[in-house]
Amino acid sequence: MEKGNTNKILTPFLEGLKNAGASVDLVYARRLKINPCIGDFQCWFEKIGDCIHKDDMQSLYTKMREADIIVLATPVYIPLPGEMQNFINRLCPIVEPILEFREGRTRARLPKTAKISKFVLVSSSGWWEIDNFNTVIRIVEEIALNTSTEFAGALLRPHAGQLGKFPEKAEEIFAAARAAGIELISNGIMSEKTLKIISQPLIKEEELRNAQTQAHLNAKEK
Repeated sequence: MEKGNTNKILTPFLEGLKNAGASVDLVYARRLKINPCIGDFQCWFEKIGDCIHKDDMQSLYTKMREADIIVLATPVYIPLPGEMQNFINRLCPIVEPILEFREGRTRARLPKTAKISKFVLVSSSGWWEIDNFNTVIRIVEEIALNTSTEFAGALLRPHAGQLGKFPEKAEEIFAAARAAGIELISNGIMSEKTLKIISQPLIKEEELRNAQTQAHLNAKEK
């Protein structure tokens, strides 16, 4: 959590949000009791907006309805850590159960009482390729589409485990993450130039892959 590669990018990004005047509330899903969604849709058909589970998501629903921007920060697993997947599945109660057909797809939207206007992704990956984020990006894009909000972009850090080996580049990346937060609040968007700095390669693809393969072989020999 606090020591992970995702947090290395998230921390300066949140600093940038605060520097631009935003109030930030950071919550770690792993520290919360969030039961899996059981798909009974009580929150849509019986007690609209009221989840059947009375766990730590109840306090998050209140926070999210009052938030202007939701930042989802996660490493890439296959595709998401279990705690993050549970959290996403439990977002249903904040969505208004009125379906619309837009651009060839059935969509929903947030109720007028919810203030959320944007979703942002912050993510890290151990692999070299930026394409390794595609599935996670698509998930957050779909959340935005299904709530009729804006996907405001993604701060992506591939081969994040290499940051410690390139301290000067790491500082440049952290500064860009901070700048992205300021841009988002001040301008409503994050510039492509800033996001590309965060995602810049630190090592050649073949070099990283060979190192990862060798580490795997070394582990098998122990």
